[in-house]
Amino acid sequence: MQKHQIKQLIEALLFVTESPLSVAQLADYLSEHGMDASRNQIREVLQELQFDYQERGIQLHQVASGYRFQTRAELGGIIAGLWQEKPPKYSQALLETLALIAYRQPITRGDIEEVRGVSVSSQIMKTLQERGWVKVVGHREVPGRPQLYATTNEFLDYFNLQDLSELPAIPEPPQKASNTGPVAQEKTAETAPEESESAP
Repeated sequence: MQKHQIKQLIEALLFVTESPLSVAQLADYLSEHGMDASRNQIREVLQELQFDYQERGIQLHQVASGYRFQTRAELGGIIAGLWQEKPPKYSQALLETLALIAYRQPITRGDIEEVRGVSVSSQIMKTLQERGWVKVVGHREVPGRPQLYATTNEFLDYFNLQDLSELPAIPEPPQKASNTGPVAQEKTAETAPEESESAP
């Protein structure tokens, strides 16, 4: 099979699949159907397709589970009106729990509760696992052997990430001003009359 035919087939496969496809999955599929294509050839085809769709309304994007076609991010708000069903809304507690798992995994429920200062409801953990965003990856070897939670490839796919290193950095908390020396006192003295003048 010629390269352009392989390219057409891979393009079609990625269009019709519901989940991202990896290079290995594409290679296995082609092999099962008697088509000879190495993984390097498939990667070249995928790069060509990414270039072909670079300026289009849809793009070929790589996420944790493989490659998929998706709409351009900046068009999402416009085309969302085609669907009457509204996307699910998640509580602040659920999002905080998910963030702690993503940034501190593997982590126990007790660790999450210690950071948040409140108990984590069973419903939140159930929802995160039903969504496929979080899974149990083991147990901490302490009394009670609490479960350790970590994120999944589905989590990365949903948030358009290839791996955890792409998570945004957590901003440092602002430092409180500790300058209470003569300079700070002088400034206070200088501004005090102005503030008293402006007072009603």
